[in-house]
Amino acid sequence: MPGMNPNTYSLSNALIVALFRHALFVTGLFRLTLIAMVLMIALVLSRRILRFNFSAEGTNEPRARTYLRWSFGVIWLVDGILQFQVSMPLGLANNVVAPLRANTPSWLNALMSHGIFLWNSHPINLAVGVAWLQVGIGLILLVSNGMTGRIAGLVSALWAALVWLIGNGAGGIFVSGASFLFGWPGATVFYAIAGGWLFLKPETFHRWFSLVALRVIAVIVAFGALLQLLPSTEFWHGGNTNALTAMTSYMTKIAQPHWLAWLSREVGTIAGLMGGGFNVVVVLWLATCAAGLWFAEKKGWRWPVWALVAGCLFFWLTSEDTSLFGGLSTDFNSLLPLAVLAWCASPSLRDAPSLERKLPRELTSSTGAVVATFATAMIVYSSALMATSSFASAETTLYQAQNGPASATSTKAPSFTLKDQFDKTYSLGEHPGNVTLLTFLDPRCWTDCPLLAQQLKVLRADLPTSTKLDIVAVAADPYHEQLSDLRHFIAIRGLTHVKNFYFVTGKLATVKKVWASYGIGVSMTKSDVMSIHSDYMFIINAKYLVKWVIPDDPISSSSGQASAVSELRVLLADEGVR
Repeated sequence: MPGMNPNTYSLSNALIVALFRHALFVTGLFRLTLIAMVLMIALVLSRRILRFNFSAEGTNEPRARTYLRWSFGVIWLVDGILQFQVSMPLGLANNVVAPLRANTPSWLNALMSHGIFLWNSHPINLAVGVAWLQVGIGLILLVSNGMTGRIAGLVSALWAALVWLIGNGAGGIFVSGASFLFGWPGATVFYAIAGGWLFLKPETFHRWFSLVALRVIAVIVAFGALLQLLPSTEFWHGGNTNALTAMTSYMTKIAQPHWLAWLSREVGTIAGLMGGGFNVVVVLWLATCAAGLWFAEKKGWRWPVWALVAGCLFFWLTSEDTSLFGGLSTDFNSLLPLAVLAWCASPSLRDAPSLERKLPRELTSSTGAVVATFATAMIVYSSALMATSSFASAETTLYQAQNGPASATSTKAPSFTLKDQFDKTYSLGEHPGNVTLLTFLDPRCWTDCPLLAQQLKVLRADLPTSTKLDIVAVAADPYHEQLSDLRHFIAIRGLTHVKNFYFVTGKLATVKKVWASYGIGVSMTKSDVMSIHSDYMFIINAKYLVKWVIPDDPISSSSGQASAVSELRVLLADEGVR
């Protein structure tokens, strides 16, 4: 019976998965292909396609910049592909972002809450937008060493900063107990740093990248060492209470390659056995790397870079368990991109000559131009989709996930005559030409019925006052069906001024016939404080035919409520109510 198990939808709901894949690979591909064709025509007419990647700064790109561009191009590409996972629309906001709000400052909590609301209001469009945006960024970074690539670097830096703040909760920098081994200060910090460097001119990059990047990393690593010293991180504990032991035990329960789970679990066990001794090793590693990285560029040291890279890769596999499994992974976590950034800034690459082209320039130029054009189309399409979705009415996605599709029908509506809240007789269809939205509410209910009432209130407020719509609620409580009960519910739920709203009741035998005629089950004993009843709405057209039977097990969140209202508006629009 609807109403008994709220918010129980599966993250891999078959209907939502089908909608998501259609939006990604049918609608999305079609639209971005059209955009790409327009861009390609403009590129050919302007003859820029013949000069793509032929600029002097592009052909003489510093090797470190080439490696940085390729590395983060691959990282962005993989991150975009991860967004294709079918659990993303329903799971990203509530299962990934929401837990990160804990203990954040009020201003950041408010920003993240707003982001969660936006995602849950437009889960499919935003999931599609994020996926194609990140794939587009990755592809452009891979193929463009000129101005197009520089712009992509800026876009990647700005997007990474936004994700870091709202999607990652600022990487946990405001949360006590954060650890360098568990993702502090957030993976996208390093995406933003890399993107900022790629936006700079190659000569500026060559002059400053190794020195500044290594010193910035040194400061971050030094802070990481200080965090490891704090008792609140629980790395000083022994046994199963050790932070690393507990984390690896939790992560390895996720489906993943057997060897990876074994490696992570074994390292966690060793940390528990060594207790504080293991943490001493971690702190010494971080402190040594931080000191070495600070002087690495001036002294030409390579060992600090390789020590950091080796440790990061080891702990990426063990303490972070690669972060690629579980169905809701969004990135590689922090240690891999940090390792890549440090490697690219190594003094050994600072003065390395530019890479020689092994393929004909014309081939790489034309191929790169085509790929970059489609990638640019992905970014343009995604940006437009996310921007317009944020101001549009909520999608029906959450409603569909919770309730499934409404059922179309065309049967004669069972008639009834009852008393409304004004103690006047109300008969179904008594206003010729009006469409009727019919539901059943318990006036003593404080769970589902107030949520259903809120949907009716918001729905009617969104429609013009001249709309020919009757909203009718039949009392669904065998022991509290008096007019005083109805009036109290109307008053406390803000329904007093809802136009053409009728809350109707009558003798119990008569009301029971109405329940039965619409298939509404009502269960209640005298000792119960409210009834258990079916949550359905019915759209009855002006010819007294039931056109839609709408299951509505309401979701309590504001985005869930907005989704249900959107579903009602769509179905009412089919009957001419707009």
